[in-house]
Amino acid sequence: MTTTTPPVANPAPTPGSSKDPGTDNRRGRLLAVVLTAQFMALLDVFIVNVAAPTIRVELHASGAGLQLVIAGYTISYAVLLITGARLGERLGHRRVFLAGLAVFTAASLACGLSQSTGQLIAFRLVQGAGSAVLIPQVLSLIQRNFTGEARMKALGAYSAVLATGAVAGQVVGGVLVSADLFGAGWRPVFLVNVPVGVALLFLAARVLPRDDRSEPGRARGLDLPGLVLLGAAVSLFTVPLVLGEQEDWPLWTWVSLGASVVLFALFCVFEGRLARRGGAPLISPRVLRVPGMSLAVFRLGAVMAVNSGFLFVLSLHLQGGLGYSALRAGLTFGPSGVVFGVVGLTWRKWPAVLQRALIPGGFALAALSCVAVGLLLRDGGDGGAWVYVAFVGGGVGMSLGFSPTLTRALAAVGPQDAADASGFLATVTQLGQLTGVAVFGAIFLGRIESQGAPGAYSSADALLVCFYALAAAAALGAVSGLVRMRR
Repeated sequence: MTTTTPPVANPAPTPGSSKDPGTDNRRGRLLAVVLTAQFMALLDVFIVNVAAPTIRVELHASGAGLQLVIAGYTISYAVLLITGARLGERLGHRRVFLAGLAVFTAASLACGLSQSTGQLIAFRLVQGAGSAVLIPQVLSLIQRNFTGEARMKALGAYSAVLATGAVAGQVVGGVLVSADLFGAGWRPVFLVNVPVGVALLFLAARVLPRDDRSEPGRARGLDLPGLVLLGAAVSLFTVPLVLGEQEDWPLWTWVSLGASVVLFALFCVFEGRLARRGGAPLISPRVLRVPGMSLAVFRLGAVMAVNSGFLFVLSLHLQGGLGYSALRAGLTFGPSGVVFGVVGLTWRKWPAVLQRALIPGGFALAALSCVAVGLLLRDGGDGGAWVYVAFVGGGVGMSLGFSPTLTRALAAVGPQDAADASGFLATVTQLGQLTGVAVFGAIFLGRIESQGAPGAYSSADALLVCFYALAAAAALGAVSGLVRMRR
């Protein structure tokens, strides 16, 4: 599990070296800019959930229209992540980062000014596309501008931002909607991005390094057939996961999921043949052959599924079963989000004797915390102070399952494959989130429906069953970590 590097000499700092104070300051500014942009983009995955009731009333949105307002961002974001990564390699990470940020900011303004449901859906799709172009560049810029311990710290910060976006989205959304700034209702959840985005564009243009036009990745083609196959496969997978529960899982959702498996298989076959012919596949085979990458993919998918399922189901219970406001529900997740971020930033400083057991131990702690939350809330009460202890345990456990896995997987990938790895792993985490919401949301809602009219008790009982399922999924992650540790 742990990685070692041979000892090196410590030469005097030279301009441009990692020990040059000026370079360290520049890299610090770079990291602050790209992670702020990442945080803003991730925020919009969740922030609209809180504003949904107000949007429905003011725009007279139908149920299907409201679903697409919420899901449109996620769908275009998930489908285009790999494409965004390849564009960064092809056109330059700085240029593509700025372009994605500009599209996201402009689309946020358009969303905030929308006058109809159709307009809002269209601009949400554009907003998700801008995010998909922007986010893969964050990992690529970190990979290319940080080395050694500095890269590990930067990736820890990246993990913390990725994890806290879900909690922050619900809290910020609740604050903005409750404040009803200038009588604007739901619109500030989008308009808040505009001044932040403009400021980031100005700063990014100054602190991001110029693209090197001589980089070998510029000569690689876009692999358009691979893009089409993967885009279609991801679309067929994400759309039913996003819309299936609300539509009561009609036949087309299952047909779509089955077709996605077929297209994923065709994509793998096509990419393998392209690589053997000396072409430029969408995902470099070197990335997939990195030792432990397949296990890392499983862990990342598992922990993001557990994390998203935990937040989604608990939010439904707190607001539906316990009658919490959206703001109070969001604030309830605060301890979990805070410790997730803190652990993501500090785990490398923990004693060496613990390092090999961090990932399996993290998954095991997450499993125990899920069981504890379910038992504490099973009687329809709020669980008292102990439920927050369980939330903290869950945050620590899921951070240990996620942050070391992502950091170690990326540390093994060379800078020349940074774009492929960033797009691939970002897609894995996004699909893990969607799967968690769909699977565990279906368990929770299905349990309530099977008991008739939902009430506090039925919601609590459904929560207990669902959290047992979450614990089982986390336990699978613990087993996978133990297998790897023994090897």
